[in-house]
Amino acid sequence: MRVLIVEDDQALGSFLKTGMELEGHHVEWVEDGEAALAHSASDHPDLVLLDLSLPKRDGMEVLAEMRARHDNTCVLVLTGRSDLNSRVQCLDIGADDCLLKPFSFYELTARCRALLRRREQFSDPVLRHGDLMLHRIEHKVVRGGRSIELTAKEFSLLEFLMMHCGECVSRSQLLTEVWQMPTETGTNLVDVYINYLRRKLDGDDLHNLKTGLIETVRGSGYRLGGPTSISLTNKIDRSYAAPRQACA
Repeated sequence: MRVLIVEDDQALGSFLKTGMELEGHHVEWVEDGEAALAHSASDHPDLVLLDLSLPKRDGMEVLAEMRARHDNTCVLVLTGRSDLNSRVQCLDIGADDCLLKPFSFYELTARCRALLRRREQFSDPVLRHGDLMLHRIEHKVVRGGRSIELTAKEFSLLEFLMMHCGECVSRSQLLTEVWQMPTETGTNLVDVYINYLRRKLDGDDLHNLKTGLIETVRGSGYRLGGPTSISLTNKIDRSYAAPRQACA
C-alpha cells in the first residue's frame, strides 16, 4: 500500500519510513502540515501516519481539512499528547485510530493492517461507469450486457482507471502502481495495454469518439471518460491492494 508519513522529528520519521518500506510499502515522508495536505490531495495514499505537533499546520488542522474535503483515507494519529481529551478530539474530528508515543513498531504495523482490513470490508465489490461494470471479486467485466474477457494485467489496469474515473493518470504512475516497475523504465508497455483494453471495451466502435471510454490526455497520460457521467456506487475508499494515484 501507499503510506504517507507526516512527522517533523527526523529520527522518528526516518525510522518509520525505513520500517514501512521493509514491510513492502511505498512510502512518502513529509515534515509539515501544508506538505501533508498537498500530498494527500495529489497522491491519494492508502494510509496516513499523522503526527499532531507539526510546523506550518497542526496535525489537528490537517485532519480536519482532509475530512472537510471528503478525503476518506485511513489516518492513524501518532501523538505524544498523553491527555485523554486530545485523543478523543482526534477521533471525533475523523482519525481512524490513535497511538501514543513511544510505541512498538510491531503494534503500529498491526494497527495499520487492522485499519485497512476494516476499511476493505466496506469497499464496493462492483465498479460502474455508464454501461461498464467491473466485478472486483469475480474478476468479471461487462459492458452493455456484453461479457468482456480480460487478462489479469488488463483487469488490473482497467480497475485502476475505474477507481480514478475522470482523473488523469500518467504512464509513469501506471508503470509504478500496476506493473510495479521503475518510472524511468523505457517501455511502451502502458500504451500497448491501453490499446488492448480499447479494442476489448469498444469493439467495432474503437474509433468512435462518442462511445470510446479511455481518453488520451496529450502529454500527460490517460483518463477513463467517455460520454457518460461518472457513476461509482459508494466512492471507493482506496483500500484495495491494487494501486491508485491521480495524475500530477
